[in-house]
Amino acid sequence: MGTISYDPQTALVVVDVQNDFADPTGSLYVPGGEQVVPVINEEIAKAKRAGAFVVYTRDWHPESTPHFAKDGGIWPVHCVAGTWGAEFHPDLVVDGPEIHKGANGEDGYSGFTMRDPETGEEMPTELGSLLREHGITKLVVVGLATDYCVKATALDGRRLGYEVTILEDAIRAVDLNEGDGDRALEEMTAAGIRIA
Repeated sequence: MGTISYDPQTALVVVDVQNDFADPTGSLYVPGGEQVVPVINEEIAKAKRAGAFVVYTRDWHPESTPHFAKDGGIWPVHCVAGTWGAEFHPDLVVDGPEIHKGANGEDGYSGFTMRDPETGEEMPTELGSLLREHGITKLVVVGLATDYCVKATALDGRRLGYEVTILEDAIRAVDLNEGDGDRALEEMTAAGIRIA
């Protein structure tokens, strides 16, 4: 455990705190999703005070994408660009650049990469270059959902050589299969990611 300290070499990555995930009426509601918002807001304030970099990712899908069940994927339609569901939760403090994921129909689990669901080809998002521009070496990852986008972003960050910490109070799991969230935490710990 232990607390998280921020400095100008640290980035707080706020993952997908959007209405479709964080509002109980959202199409892909993550149980308890709205509870992370005040915790994340506190971290944003702490990060800003310490001169850390705060960046936000969000799913930003077209109306039809192989990512959605109606088009052959596994997910209900969610976070369609420009809709209420794709908006950030209204209580979230948004003060930093946004990275849109999946805008051209890709699977956008990680904040760092998107994958073409048909060819499997991976494309980077702008996140990596933004972090390099700001001289970032450490990441603190918070948001939704533990077992998908948070995990993918944290593992990619680790793979790219960042020191990564997950703030357990500021994440929630989908748990499509019971225990997915716990398994995600184990997988992240095994990859050298610190859980605070």
